[in-house]
Amino acid sequence: MPRSVNSVAKRARRKKVLKQAKGYFGRRKNVWTVAKNAVDKAMQYSYRDRRNKKRTFRALWITRINAGARLHGLSYSQFMGKLKANDIELNRKVLADLAMNNPEAFKAVVEKVK
Repeated sequence: MPRSVNSVAKRARRKKVLKQAKGYFGRRKNVWTVAKNAVDKAMQYSYRDRRNKKRTFRALWITRINAGARLHGLSYSQFMGKLKANDIELNRKVLADLAMNNPEAFKAVVEKVK
């Protein structure tokens, strides 16, 4: 009995990977083995950086809140401590947005916790 291979599935798999490699430079876009490695590495980077993005945004928010709080005579840690003590549950994303785009509202929050 002749050997049976599933060429349809094999071609579909390769086509999917080569489609993901579209736009890559050189042989990374059209040679199967090179494209497979490039796409695998790209997927590892994207998985890692989806988590790193959360860290970098949190750091950005903290920087913005700190700058806004220091304009009113408080450090970031003092400001956040007083927020917790006064049971004000605004997250860092919202506080950073207020500090950047709505300074009057941020000042009202600072005055409330002082």
